[in-house]
Amino acid sequence: MNTSQDKWTGHIKFDPQFDLQVVLAQLVQAFNASPFLLHNMMQMRLVDGEIQAYIEMQPSLIGNAAFQILHGGVAATVLDSIGGIVAMGELYKQASADTLPETTQKVARLATVDMRVDYLAPGRGQYFTATAEVLRLGRKSCTMRMLLINDQGQSIAAGIASYAY
Repeated sequence: MNTSQDKWTGHIKFDPQFDLQVVLAQLVQAFNASPFLLHNMMQMRLVDGEIQAYIEMQPSLIGNAAFQILHGGVAATVLDSIGGIVAMGELYKQASADTLPETTQKVARLATVDMRVDYLAPGRGQYFTATAEVLRLGRKSCTMRMLLINDQGQSIAAGIASYAY
């Protein structure tokens, strides 16, 4: 049976010798199929074995027309999205063949509980990338730190978020 949960988790197979890079690629593919991310032209990418978010500046993403800068809500969305997908990847990194079914259930339930965004600089640039790292990974929740930078390497926004699963 093909459920929406199966789609979201990327049809990950419970192979005792699962390849983490394949799992991460499946997560990226699942996120990139999200209608909201597609609408906002956001992408997840696997770069050197790590998931990154990528978005090119578009007129529809401008929040301050006078200064032509990225809307703060777009920055927050990118940070939340990268935090969530990297958290999912970290859950899989910690999984063993025996815990894969439980891990997949956690991934399917993962939801943002709380998020704080600090806007560090105006959102100027041709494109932006975001990364995330785990601060804490527990049995029922995790805390992530995220960073959005522009094409010049300038930090635009940073966030900390808690996700429950």
